[in-house]
Amino acid sequence: MFGALLEAFAREVGAGPDKHVILVLDGAGSHVAKDLQVPDGIELMFLPAYSPELQPAEHLWPLTDEALVNTHFETLDDLDEALAERCRILADDPDQIRANTLFHWWPRHN
Repeated sequence: MFGALLEAFAREVGAGPDKHVILVLDGAGSHVAKDLQVPDGIELMFLPAYSPELQPAEHLWPLTDEALVNTHFETLDDLDEALAERCRILADDPDQIRANTLFHWWPRHN
């Protein structure tokens, strides 16, 4: 599945012989599978093990959890809807996302 996603990503960004794209990933099993086919123009670089502080997405969990903490949900659908609503709220607040994920060392595009 990850290989198919990499293929789609490579096509979307135009990766290939004339455009080199580096993806920074964690060490999840699907990211390091021995039979993973990495498309031309894509290079995978891995974060050090046990370093969630380096992965900006890890800093989003507390923001998404706020709406769920100490709440009982009758069904998984109820939980799914509460989480989806929280994600919609966060998507409309890019400043809050940026404040939690834009580290001083993270590359910035002007």
